Amino acid sequence: MTTITAARAYLIDIPVETPRTDAVQAFLKQETIFVHLSTEDGLEGVGYSYTIGTGGTAVLSLLRDYLLEMVIGMDSDRIEHIWRSAYYGTRATTTGAITSLAVAAIDTALWDIRGKRTGMPLWKMVGGASDRVPLYDTEGGWLHISTEELVRGAIDSQKKGWPGVKLKIGKPDISEDVERLRAVREAVGASMDIMVDANQSMTLAQARRRVDALHEVGLYWLEEPMPADDVSAHRLLAQSTTVPIAVGESLYSAQAFQQYLHHDAAGIIQVDVARVGGITPWIKVAHLADTYNVTVCPHFLMELHVSLAAGIPNGNYVEHIPQLTAVTTQRMTIENGWAIAPSTPGLGIPWDFDAVERLVVG
Repeated sequence: MTTITAARAYLIDIPVETPRTDAVQAFLKQETIFVHLSTEDGLEGVGYSYTIGTGGTAVLSLLRDYLLEMVIGMDSDRIEHIWRSAYYGTRATTTGAITSLAVAAIDTALWDIRGKRTGMPLWKMVGGASDRVPLYDTEGGWLHISTEELVRGAIDSQKKGWPGVKLKIGKPDISEDVERLRAVREAVGASMDIMVDANQSMTLAQARRRVDALHEVGLYWLEEPMPADDVSAHRLLAQSTTVPIAVGESLYSAQAFQQYLHHDAAGIIQVDVARVGGITPWIKVAHLADTYNVTVCPHFLMELHVSLAAGIPNGNYVEHIPQLTAVTTQRMTIENGWAIAPSTPGLGIPWDFDAVERLVVG
């Protein structure tokens, strides 16, 4: 009765809800890859993955050409078996972004089915540690935004009761970053957490100079200062500063996180459920981080990560970047700066499939 009888995938383009820029790129659009899995007992699980503007058709092709036909006939209750079969069945492209994103779309659909079959919401399925997590806002901190706008955005977030804001750094001159962050800190006071994100734009020497220059701001974390595959440089930076180093959005396997944790190269883990290959490896990364007494603050996908971060004991901040408003029937519930995990069985995302259908491009 739990056998997968049908599988389909398609791609939609969701326009960005606000202009977004950082030190190396712009968020062009959200290419969202959907997977629907149907089972013999009449359940349908809906999973998804994403890119920020390129590569979506490659993910879709991998699903349609190889992975979907592989899962038909498998037992939807055997999530670990299906994940390993799909991931390692494409050895020629593992470990890599395209494979991880494709497998994530299948894996999240399987967890949606499990929740619907058991009647459990995702936050309980992954452990049930809590039903809520604090929010930090990124939307008011993009690199193209003026200092005055940064200040207004941070004050607005503070008035909403949100405990943190994240600001992009990487201006050509260090003094520009210092001026922008100093203005925000003076406006919000000492009690609000300020995170900064360099988006892999720096060398180790540049990152050291930048974090020293920003010391007076009192940073909550410094995110992706250098290329994500350079574990050694992040370890050296982490050893030379008291500011926690945050990594994860550009890591595409659980093993990559293991290296960061083993070498004490990160103090905050930002594992992204789509980029790491789904909920199944996401949980492994979260539990591994817990054994190192390291906090998990996932990257993007707030509608899904609210449940995951709430459900684990070491989950903390979820990043507020609304991007599914056009294809859902209601927004994520926020109370006094905290995101509340949905109680609906499965992933708990209220998709508007009429709106989704209008955006299909492949």
